[in-house]
Amino acid sequence: MPVSLEFLRGVLGVLCVFFAHMAGRSAGAVRQGRQKLSRLYGWALRTVLCGAIMVFRHEVDSIALGVWGFALIAFAIGMWDVSRARKQEDLTHEIFPE
Repeated sequence: MPVSLEFLRGVLGVLCVFFAHMAGRSAGAVRQGRQKLSRLYGWALRTVLCGAIMVFRHEVDSIALGVWGFALIAFAIGMWDVSRARKQEDLTHEIFPE
């Protein structure tokens, strides 16, 4: 039994949001100088392709607009997550008790 195109469209939507989050994390890392620009291009290309293929056989509808909106939000959350300074844990006293 063949897989429904609507199911595949949903999977592409989820992948689009995930790839947008990873693109945001990569953009934050590139901005800080911790990652190469080519990784950002790779995540951005995956995001754009998944977002474009979602509307290949369908017109632009509320599902596509919702996925694109969630992708933008996921991109912003990814950049914000990388830009936060994390506190370095000191586990010395737990590993070596006094």
